[in-house]
Amino acid sequence: MNESILIVEDEQKIARVLEIELEAEGYRVSKANDGLQALELYRTGEWDLVLLDVMLPGISGIEILRRIRAADAATPVILLTAKSSVEDKVSGLDLGANDYMTKPFQIEELLARIRAALRQRLVPAEAVSAGLVDGTWLLAGDLKLNETTREVIRSGKSIELTPREFDLLSYLLKHQRQVLGREQIVEAVWGYDYYGDTNVVDVYIRYVRKKVDTGFASELIHTVRGVGYVLKEAQ
Repeated sequence: MNESILIVEDEQKIARVLEIELEAEGYRVSKANDGLQALELYRTGEWDLVLLDVMLPGISGIEILRRIRAADAATPVILLTAKSSVEDKVSGLDLGANDYMTKPFQIEELLARIRAALRQRLVPAEAVSAGLVDGTWLLAGDLKLNETTREVIRSGKSIELTPREFDLLSYLLKHQRQVLGREQIVEAVWGYDYYGDTNVVDVYIRYVRKKVDTGFASELIHTVRGVGYVLKEAQ
């Protein structure tokens, strides 16, 4: 494990604990304690994931998130904040955050969410060798998804997805032709916080199907009764 993580946190004790725990897990870590330093480190380094506090001196975490997403749609960002309202969480996710942790949190939960976010961004080697990846596009029939620009196109038509819908479709495309159980999907797309709550998978599959399959010549997302779902072209 050599993934690099940027910690953006102005509370020195929290930042130090995160640094120790992440380095113990094998990650390479750098820290920034204000918004300006965070942007400088982000622009001059290569990061696999960013842990971003919302309340920062100088430039807020939300503004940093906006600037990151303006140039980079792929790097996972997990927000750290003392705010706990549903509105704050939805706002952060809608701006492109991959996940959201409310302080205080358990380090085991944060580590699980980091692992899930890092897994989500990887394309399996089998997908590459099977011709399911073309440059930065993931392909399935007339459907293609670009993780860098976060574009989704089917039969030449652009499809608008929410961040979570995009992550779900991306995961299905990366593992297409594989039958994926609900627990497996929850762990990869939603992370630790949703363990045991697989109903959320069914809800979001319905959302994505409505946008990606409805009105097109063939269905790509299929239900495997009693198991889960699979994305594949019709035979």
